[in-house]
Amino acid sequence: MSSKLKVGIVGGTGMVGQRFIELLENHPWFEVVAIAASPNSAGRTYEEAVSGRWKLASALPESVKKIMVKDASKVDEVAAEVDFIFCAVDMKKDEIKALEEAYARTGTPVISNNSAHRWTPDVPMVIPEINPEHLEVIAQQRKRLGTTTGFIAVKPNCSIQSYMPTLHALNDFKPTKVVVTTYQAISGAGKTFADWPEMLDNVIPYIGGEEEKSEQEPLRIWGSIEDGAIVKSELPIITSQCIRVPVADGHLAAVFVSFEKKPSKEEILNLWKTFKGRPQELELPSAPKQFITYFEEENRPQTRLDRDIEKGMGISAGRLREDTLYDYKFVSLSHNTLRGAAGGAVLIAELLKAEGYIQPK
Repeated sequence: MSSKLKVGIVGGTGMVGQRFIELLENHPWFEVVAIAASPNSAGRTYEEAVSGRWKLASALPESVKKIMVKDASKVDEVAAEVDFIFCAVDMKKDEIKALEEAYARTGTPVISNNSAHRWTPDVPMVIPEINPEHLEVIAQQRKRLGTTTGFIAVKPNCSIQSYMPTLHALNDFKPTKVVVTTYQAISGAGKTFADWPEMLDNVIPYIGGEEEKSEQEPLRIWGSIEDGAIVKSELPIITSQCIRVPVADGHLAAVFVSFEKKPSKEEILNLWKTFKGRPQELELPSAPKQFITYFEEENRPQTRLDRDIEKGMGISAGRLREDTLYDYKFVSLSHNTLRGAAGGAVLIAELLKAEGYIQPK
């Protein structure tokens, strides 16, 4: 019998669900034992359910091919087989909220890739290197849900992972104003070029809902806990534009920032080089050893060359220089379906296990 925690993936046939399958193959702590999806996929083997729909370059792992896909709405049936679940379903927001709370009430921890609970006051929205202390609100959430072991924790929007870490490393200088433009890959929409040929030789200057997320979600992550709820920070003031570009994977951000106390360029570079968070301290399996990598070359980071740094879990930065309107400007890059989606959620799960929030049932 495996000593690994038993994992269910709810929404396992979509692109992010497929990334979970890929990342969890041979994971030292976790093992996929259940996969759930829509009624259309339920009752078939996972291999049959994703036939003609497998979107990753890697081969479908042998270990999951014969797993029978369950109906995600049959909560008790799925929950009975697992210690916790990852959730990456494509449903209406109110339906996702109800589904995730139903799983949590069975005593099952839920690590969500969805946006539905990102603003629920007692649900932590976590980038493990930045705000691990927000996990403390889980105690209050469990009281509300009437469970001693279940809860929901969520991963933030993929776009903010490209620039939040580089800003967070400079928090001692108190960023006050941020302007950011993100250049976002098509996989952020769950697409490949094969099923979205309109993106070839094209740029779309609008992504629904992304700019509000890019401006507001960092403030919640930088927020404080008051009376069992997370209260968002007032600063920095962030304004953004989010643009879809013809790139398979990787979100690039162009950032302008002003500080209450302006650091030197040398101070910034040293903080980026030395920054470590709780995942690095705990040596979690998915944690990048070097969280932020700075490139001295004028033409780096580049999406295709640098998105896979630290197995897609690191952040790349470059082109740091003083600005005429703001204190500094730079570019930074993250892999949107690894650090920004499934990989980030796996790292949250590792942190939750290490801190005692997820245990065998």
